[in-house]
Amino acid sequence: MAPADGPVGQTWRMRLFGPTALVLVLAVCGCTSAGTPEAAHSPRPGTAPAATQSPPHPGAWDWPNYHRDPAHTGRAAAAPAAGPMSIAWTRRLDGPVYGQPLVIGRLVVAATEGDSIYGLDRATGKVRWRAHVGTPVPLASLPCGNIDPLGITGTMVYSPATRLVYAVAETTGYHHVLVGVSAASGHVAFRRDIPTPDGQPRFDQQRAALALVGDRVYVAFGGLLGDCGPYRGSVVSAPISGDGPLTSYVVPTAREAGIWGAGGPVTGTGGTIYVGVGNGAATSGAYDGSDSVTALSPRLRRTGIFAPTSWAADNASDLDLGSMSPVLVPNGMVLTVGKRGIGYLLDAAHLGGVGGQVAQAPVCSAFGGAAVRGTVAYVPCAGGGMAAVDTTGRRIRVLWRGPASAAGSPVVGGGVVWVADWDGGTLYQLNPANGQVRRRIGLGSPLPHFASPTLSGPLVLIGTMRGVTAVAGA
Repeated sequence: MAPADGPVGQTWRMRLFGPTALVLVLAVCGCTSAGTPEAAHSPRPGTAPAATQSPPHPGAWDWPNYHRDPAHTGRAAAAPAAGPMSIAWTRRLDGPVYGQPLVIGRLVVAATEGDSIYGLDRATGKVRWRAHVGTPVPLASLPCGNIDPLGITGTMVYSPATRLVYAVAETTGYHHVLVGVSAASGHVAFRRDIPTPDGQPRFDQQRAALALVGDRVYVAFGGLLGDCGPYRGSVVSAPISGDGPLTSYVVPTAREAGIWGAGGPVTGTGGTIYVGVGNGAATSGAYDGSDSVTALSPRLRRTGIFAPTSWAADNASDLDLGSMSPVLVPNGMVLTVGKRGIGYLLDAAHLGGVGGQVAQAPVCSAFGGAAVRGTVAYVPCAGGGMAAVDTTGRRIRVLWRGPASAAGSPVVGGGVVWVADWDGGTLYQLNPANGQVRRRIGLGSPLPHFASPTLSGPLVLIGTMRGVTAVAGA
């Protein structure tokens, strides 16, 4: 299972791909490298003061990993009420920004396909530092794929314990390099090669968001667009110190079964890690661990698995569960929705094996990462608009669908649902009660597929095919 960036026939063959108590005195000192790309647009009148207001309490406006928290709920409870939108600033960088920008104190941290990590001033977009961590892989040297060049694709993660931002850079020679970069200065604290457990680094792509559990960072791998080569999906964990042994899990299939969904691994009770796994090699006979939600311990031992009874047909038709990350909803439940468009509600403690769902119902063909507010999950859909899915009473009920073109991964804050149309480069505010459009704004650039906004106080930040754009939205 690898990622794709467009439809094939009628199915989307998207193959692969408490508030922190730190205020980090990231008022941000220091610039570590020069040569920063083009100047940002100046903030529009009236927007900069809002962006520099003090947060309600320390860390309330931080966004340290994909969809903000370890469960990747995508909910910013401290966001001010959403209002009229305007472009606060735009910063062009040295490549597309596929991952969600992070926010740490007054700093926005973004990574590019140019293998660069930038620290930007949250209020103005000014480059405070840049760390160039490798030479990205040109598409011409890859056996298949569609990102050119291929650099840093997965969303980074920040550790308050080390004050480092972690990213995985794909570099020439088919290396996947984990780097730890100081959020305060951009200094590269360490670089470490992460050998892919399947032994096929040329065919492995790192697109899933990174995760942090305890003192380890978790990195998931899938394949390239086209599913070429003998890759297998896997997860690797490394100590956040940069030193010490790696641990890994490899899907027990003969081939494929990528773990590539943009939302990456999500973390539940006791540090259990849930991943969505793509289509594998088996299309009959014994089940092979693919097309699943798989639960892993922090040591990456498999502790549970769910697969639909249609797993063999899903594998044969590329209609698997790997396209969207699992969603943790209240009362110990997990919602999963894949390419086939069927939603499954699972018991998080006992995933149930093949056919072990608590409930199932049609939802949509889903790709990316969902957001959660109470019992409602906001599911990114490839066609027909995102879906608000209520899980009350251990059942699945679609409440409404959003704009047909808004296929990005949604987040929630300020009393609205935020979702992007990546092809049109448009950001929407939706009414959470009925999905109706409250406001919209053009971003002036196309967006990477599965793009998801970051909420930080009155600002909404989003990676584009050119860099980062900040929208004043409150």
